[in-house]
Amino acid sequence: MAINDLPMLSALRTKMQWHQERQRVLAENVSNANTPNYRPNDLVEPKFDKGGSSVVGGTMGSLAMARTSSSHMAVSAAGQSFRGDGGKSGFLTKPAGNAVNLEDQMMKVAANQMDYAAATSLYTRSLGLLKTAIGKR
Repeated sequence: MAINDLPMLSALRTKMQWHQERQRVLAENVSNANTPNYRPNDLVEPKFDKGGSSVVGGTMGSLAMARTSSSHMAVSAAGQSFRGDGGKSGFLTKPAGNAVNLEDQMMKVAANQMDYAAATSLYTRSLGLLKTAIGKR
């Protein structure tokens, strides 16, 4: 069994990738704070079962990848959709139609940063425990 196949490490990697993508989406929201009719986006948090496997078809379902060219690589399984509500939960809309609340977005950015740091710390410590178990420390 490869180290990448361990459910705990796979779940942590998925969680870290989700936090990276969420950071990109939140930064996009902040950068479009003055764009007319812009609605903020967010991502749906991935769900895991007790074994650490990602549960497919959570709240938003799954999206199938489309091959637009025969030179593209084929996909083995459909990935989970992380798209959120598209900003429908925004409570403040400016006269130009923009619904980005900068304070709310910055609070989400800070929380996302702390959660990412926690996930990377757990991942690093898990790798350290595995190295200790095989006698490489």
